[in-house]
Amino acid sequence: MQAMNIAVYGAAGHTGRFVIGELRRRGHAPVAVGRDNAKMPEMRIAPLDDPAALDRALADAEAVINCAGPFLDTAAPLIEAALRARAHYFDVTAEQRSARSTFERFDAAARERGIVVVPAAGFYGGLGDLLATCAMNGWTQADRVDIAIALDSWWPTRGTRSTGARNTAPRLTLRDGELTALQPSAPTTWNFPEPFGTQDVVELPFTETILAARHLHVHAMHNYINEAPLRDLRDPATPEPVAVDEHGRSNQQFLIDVIARNGDAEHRRTARGRDIYAITAPIVVEAVERICGGSRRHAGAFALAQCVDAPAFLQALERMGEIVCQAHAAKRSVASIAHARVF
Repeated sequence: MQAMNIAVYGAAGHTGRFVIGELRRRGHAPVAVGRDNAKMPEMRIAPLDDPAALDRALADAEAVINCAGPFLDTAAPLIEAALRARAHYFDVTAEQRSARSTFERFDAAARERGIVVVPAAGFYGGLGDLLATCAMNGWTQADRVDIAIALDSWWPTRGTRSTGARNTAPRLTLRDGELTALQPSAPTTWNFPEPFGTQDVVELPFTETILAARHLHVHAMHNYINEAPLRDLRDPATPEPVAVDEHGRSNQQFLIDVIARNGDAEHRRTARGRDIYAITAPIVVEAVERICGGSRRHAGAFALAQCVDAPAFLQALERMGEIVCQAHAAKRSVASIAHARVF
């Protein structure tokens, strides 16, 4: 496709560097933007409290990808700048309150300005939303969708830790078709496909719930994550990710397992891959290309799977070697629900 000028806010951060690299590999012209140039001298400097600087940074951008958390602080000023510049906006937040606020505050303004605003187009949020949409498999509604995430470890970045300290909002789940506060309940296990197998899990909704509630007609949704990576996250001694290949990826392995249920019928979709920070780059860049570079135009605030063909999107990631997707014969994988307050 034709090269685009795409601004990346938080370009010097861990995820931002992956996004810059992915844009360059695809022939685009990334514009590095951040709050200071201490880590990347060529970066355009645009503090969040300086609208004029943000306007200069986005002046020639067709789209902006926000990789700088906490998104509770960064999303609104960057979306406002994107609206002024008529640049499409994407971010990679895992913060439920940030994604929900983006939908509520900026849908009408984005439609008026003719731009697309897509929050949570990364590992957390976007990937689960795409899998849930595929798991619906033609259903117009479902009784329940469960999304379970397994990580073999979690080496948190500095940004992840600062986001966790900032993100104290109550978690939301989907019950009776409405977003509602998550309630404590009993511990459980989840039977993941290999290589993870049976894992102790807790219910811990991320942005998948907010995105899916935007466009899927589901009576109830539950999100789980295995306990092992949460122990890593809670431990202040856990180091940041260590690169083990030429692309900067770590050895961390992930699997997302999604089951949609309607009466006695069940559909199951999974995706597995490596490094939750690195995989975010091809997801969000693929989103920018498909939404901004395609012939079909949107305007407003959308969940990722609202704007793209979900099966085709996942197939593209698989062709790139980023993930392995499978459709499984579904089976009951969870007996009861657990609750945790972390990240």
